[in-house]
Amino acid sequence: MSERVASAASAYRGQSITVVGGLGFIGSTVARALVRGGARVTVVDSMHPQHGGNPFNVADIADRIKTHVIDGADTTAMRPHVRDRSVVFNLAGQVSHVDSMTDPAGDLASNCGAALGVLEAIRLERSSARVVYTSTRQVYGRSQDGRIDETHAVQPVDVNGIHKVAAEEYHRLYAQVYGVNSVVLRLTNTYGPRQLLRHGRQGFVAWFVRLALLGAEIPLYAPGTQTRDFCYVDDAVDAILRVGLRDGVGFEVFNVGGSDTRSLKEFTETLLRITGTGAMRLVEYPADRKAIEIGSIAVSDQRLRLTTGWRPSVPLDEGLTRMIAYYRAHARHYLENCE
Repeated sequence: MSERVASAASAYRGQSITVVGGLGFIGSTVARALVRGGARVTVVDSMHPQHGGNPFNVADIADRIKTHVIDGADTTAMRPHVRDRSVVFNLAGQVSHVDSMTDPAGDLASNCGAALGVLEAIRLERSSARVVYTSTRQVYGRSQDGRIDETHAVQPVDVNGIHKVAAEEYHRLYAQVYGVNSVVLRLTNTYGPRQLLRHGRQGFVAWFVRLALLGAEIPLYAPGTQTRDFCYVDDAVDAILRVGLRDGVGFEVFNVGGSDTRSLKEFTETLLRITGTGAMRLVEYPADRKAIEIGSIAVSDQRLRLTTGWRPSVPLDEGLTRMIAYYRAHARHYLENCE
């Protein structure tokens, strides 16, 4: 855990916090930081087999947290876990753009249902808990004028993006009508240790890492020149913890950008250099994925920087090096039983 994350987490010392999706990639990293910062942490996770929940992610702090397997959409089950909480970090959800197109009803339940269930639990408990909800830069769709800030039009190109917009709007409405203070963070390509490697439908970064670690060939959709920005998980968690301290704000939305912008081809070349294994081959873009491709995109996070003092600090090369080292040390907990 970086010094910046440790510093942000220390502000929660003694507070009771719930992390929804806390056995997943980002959620477990938030939970670990909070525990080390001295918070009393409850973790809630649906443990959906395709969504990334993994008990090993919190194995070393399991005796210092309370863990409950609950679907966030279950308002009745959620109510005790928002009661008397300072902050509820709602980091759960289905993040696969491809799966959202083949199973839109499932995506609706995982994203809209879970977000609404948590908000309803807070409303019914008359809880004063602040809410931090992680959305995605995918809500913007294709860039209209280069770098995207929070004023850019919201025009998703897939079902997942539409449901994330709806979930954001639930938070706006509950802030306006019921006084539930909420901050929405639109994350970019977040990567790092504890990310799901079971399948390649939750974004290309973890899947490319898996293939490289196994010495396999990475199929890169040609020409691979579209650019993305990349945010190491510690930087994302730093942002999440900082906005969780924003009391009395009503409703706010912030982009969370990355420290590096690279083409997909450059990213893959960097990954292969760091792992020293694997290969890359340009392949034809599948029609179903090309239809929801957003092209080159980079988000502006100036609003977040000016408001909270946050900035990304981990360069891509360093972040990938840390990520590879983690999986090489704990491969069997992530590489086995993969599809």
